[in-house]
Amino acid sequence: MGNMVKYLVALFSFHLVAQPLPVELLEAKLRARVQKVDERLSGGVLGVAAIDLNTGRTFLYNADTVFPTASTIKVPILIEMFRLARAGDLKFSDSITLAPGESVGGSGHLRDALAKGPVTLTIEEMVAKMIVDSDNTATNRVIGMAHMDRVNRLVQELGMRQTRLRRIMMDSAAAAKGNENVTTPLEMARIAESIYRHKAADAGDCDSMIGIMKRVPGAIRTAIPSDIEVASKTGDLTGVHCEVAIVYGPLKPFVLSVYSAFLDRDENPVGDIAKLFHEYFNNKLGKSNAYGNQVR
Repeated sequence: MGNMVKYLVALFSFHLVAQPLPVELLEAKLRARVQKVDERLSGGVLGVAAIDLNTGRTFLYNADTVFPTASTIKVPILIEMFRLARAGDLKFSDSITLAPGESVGGSGHLRDALAKGPVTLTIEEMVAKMIVDSDNTATNRVIGMAHMDRVNRLVQELGMRQTRLRRIMMDSAAAAKGNENVTTPLEMARIAESIYRHKAADAGDCDSMIGIMKRVPGAIRTAIPSDIEVASKTGDLTGVHCEVAIVYGPLKPFVLSVYSAFLDRDENPVGDIAKLFHEYFNNKLGKSNAYGNQVR
């Protein structure tokens, strides 16, 4: 008889713990909306990771899939440059002269300037151009200073198993061989979270990185109301759009990482996904408790 009572108590307790809350139903509806965005893509594929920066809870949709990073790989390069400066291995105030032969295509404005002759910039200016303008010429010189192996050790130190810097920018021959810079939506979200939580580097340096990333004019920035701060890094290749962002929602700050590939020419799902998550975090969760009572 005693064992039967214990069994019933245990069973009753299990049901009390296991019952879903309304917030889990809300998350399921969000997943369905994300899936609809995915299904609207004409053969393209989508991966999303989001982190509630108040609770640490994650939202995952194909979040462990390995995608090409495009220019979002510049975020761990940024971290490594600040670490090197903090260690005294370089000074952001030092000047670097770029020669016309170093010019590469893609994003950025240095290519046009170099067509007229050498260009001298401080390392700090070059790092900013790498992030804000996504300038590939600046990025390749910065990679030369940071070194691929150190960047890859950095991401391993941060706990990332899939993220790798494998080639410089605009190396079409390497890309054709499949030698791509890669990450997963969740890993890049974790890298951004490590900056937000001051775990990627010195706290002041992390804040400086965020200041640079707040100047990026990305699709997430466009999709989020202008009174909310966004620190992000975009990435674009033919058939690829991706972005990782820290969104400083007034009630629910969150990290959002969106990756897509095999896209048709005019497709870019990043903005649509950002709108869904702004609504979810700031207009739903941020104003309610876990039971859906709008307490704010």
